[in-house]
Formats: sequence, structure tokens, C-alpha cells
Amino acid sequence: MTVVVIGPPAAGKTSVGRELAARLGVRFVDTDDVIVSQHGPIPQIFASRGEPWFRRVERAAVARSLAAGGVVSLGGGAPLDAETAGLLADHRVILLTVDVPSAAARIGGGGRPLVGDIDSWRDLVERRMPAYRALAKRTIDTSGRAVDELADELAQWVRGAAKAAEEAGA
Repeated sequence: MTVVVIGPPAAGKTSVGRELAARLGVRFVDTDDVIVSQHGPIPQIFASRGEPWFRRVERAAVARSLAAGGVVSLGGGAPLDAETAGLLADHRVILLTVDVPSAAARIGGGGRPLVGDIDSWRDLVERRMPAYRALAKRTIDTSGRAVDELADELAQWVRGAAKAAEEAGA
């Protein structure tokens, strides 16, 4: 089973994804963590190699992670790459969204290469949301909600979707 978690920066993809994996009893991987472990900090990659190079590396990390299965959390820009988006077609894709006040509280520490402040975050989300929505099979807002509650709700959805798929294929 492979479940993919997508969404804008600060939506909670890593936190919710990790808890969802625990509830489903499967592995969790954050593709940003994979990239950092192999190539160094993402802001430095953007600065030294540029976004196109980063997206190629990211695509490869996503492909490997999807093949291994489990819950896979993607970086916010990953679904915008057409080849990466194509890799997601046969998987359960969950879109996490977040409102502006919640995002502003979460972005506070910086360290995100394309989001320096809440205005840049808002612009980025506006541009990306159509691509996110096109891929998502389930959308859930994380604003003001506990990670445990979100993970429980999503685990129930994943199990139900898996059961429905199994019955349809039987």
C-alpha cells in the first residue's frame, strides 16, 4: 500500500504523514529528508544548483519512495513537475490544506526556500492549488486540528478505500 501526502509548505505533511504511517503500520518517508540526507540542505541546493536540478533529484527520490511503499510525504513543489505528478496517478493521494493564520504561525522559523513570509506563501499556494487539487483523491484541512485527530481520520479513509478497492477487484 502506498499513500501520498501533498500540500503547500506548513500544511503538516511530515507530522500528519508520520502519524498516519504509524496508524497503518507501514513505513514513512519524507522525500525532502531523503534529498537532504543525500545532497545537503534544500535552501543550499536551490542557491547553488537551482530549482530545475533540485526537481530532477526530487523526482528520483519520489519514484524510489513510491516503489518502496508506505506513506510518502512530498515536498510542496513536487506535484508541479509533470513527470512527478504522473508517478502519483495510481496511488491514494491526500492533499493537506491550511489556512493563512495557521500557516503564518508555522512558517515563523523560515528555512523554506520559496517562502520567505506569509505573502509569498499565499502567492505560492494560489499558483499551486489547481495542480494539488487535480491529483488529490482526498482533501483535508489541518488548520487548528490535532495531528492525532487528522491521522485517525485519514487512516480510516485509507482503510475504507483499500477495502472498497479490494471488493471491486474481487
